[in-house]
Amino acid sequence: MDPVYTLKEALQKLERFCAYQERCHDEVVSKLYSLKMTSEEIDSIVVQLIENNFLNETRFACSFARGKHRIKNWGKIRITNELKQRNISSTNINLALEEISAEEYAENFENLSERSWNNIQEKNILKKRKKFCDYMLRRGYESNLIYEKVKELEQE
Repeated sequence: MDPVYTLKEALQKLERFCAYQERCHDEVVSKLYSLKMTSEEIDSIVVQLIENNFLNETRFACSFARGKHRIKNWGKIRITNELKQRNISSTNINLALEEISAEEYAENFENLSERSWNNIQEKNILKKRKKFCDYMLRRGYESNLIYEKVKELEQE
């Protein structure tokens, strides 16, 4: 039998959940549903989490964008799509993307593309180009950057 949480216990549990790492509203709401809370209780807890600054969508979006770019080398397209899937507002998405400096973005793109190009063990240049472009597109980089880079890499 699942434990039944009081409003206070659930709030404490969610405060720890949010303090551990930044969360978006969707994650918090689904966690509360998994604790068998009613809609009214969920609304009440979410409001309290926001008021006590445990839940902040802008902070989540910025932290998400920085982390995914620096650690996973994601491009802006992938970051935007992932944030949209989490129902983050376009205002917050734009703020989050501003967290990534143009220099850092270009440097990560260069490093990832060089590493990726050199790791593809394909002899056929057309297949190698396709594998490279597909990989960089999956990472969320802009197609114009990728196509310029592939031309440059082929010249080497």
